[in-house]
Amino acid sequence: MISRVEAQFDIKPERLIGDTAYGTAPMLAWMVEEKDIEPHVTVWDKTERKNDSFSSNDFHWDEETEEYRCPVCNALRSEWRAFKNERSHVTKANTIIFRSRQTDCVACPMKAKCCLNTSFRKIARGVHEAARDVARRIAATPTYQRSRHERKKVEMLFAHLKRILKLDRLRVRGMSGATDEFTLAAAVQNLRRLAKLTSQGPPLTG
Repeated sequence: MISRVEAQFDIKPERLIGDTAYGTAPMLAWMVEEKDIEPHVTVWDKTERKNDSFSSNDFHWDEETEEYRCPVCNALRSEWRAFKNERSHVTKANTIIFRSRQTDCVACPMKAKCCLNTSFRKIARGVHEAARDVARRIAATPTYQRSRHERKKVEMLFAHLKRILKLDRLRVRGMSGATDEFTLAAAVQNLRRLAKLTSQGPPLTG
């Protein structure tokens, strides 16, 4: 829809608000890298570990050196030696594996919380992780909190249409039929809200 509106009217939103379903890596990459839209979306993240061991979020990503730093500042790299032919290191899952050095992990006092059952630590970084990092930074801003509040108000109206006005499916075929149904449902919804507001009477003045 965003692409169609941009192509027809030459307008594009500065930010996009959505739930976690829109927080996948390809979707965030499309917003950030292709459309230059701020993703006010919760990042879809399954890397958090259920036990108290370190997850990938506990490791710091260094953009300049393109490597991770563990909680005790040891490096995790995609390669530890130079190859004659350059390699992309991208796996079939569209990730790049970053590994620590076994010598660093063996003597590390935090090994029990990091890689208890392995001799070194590895992190799979998605090819779209930079876009995910952008979404995470935005999520820590007051603007993101305001977006969440605005989204709740809009979604409440759609929930009302589905649950109260029973607009859970369209009964008329075609775009014109769908337009008529939504227009009538929205008119009923507005009339209900207007009746509720007018029944309360004018505001009291002190």
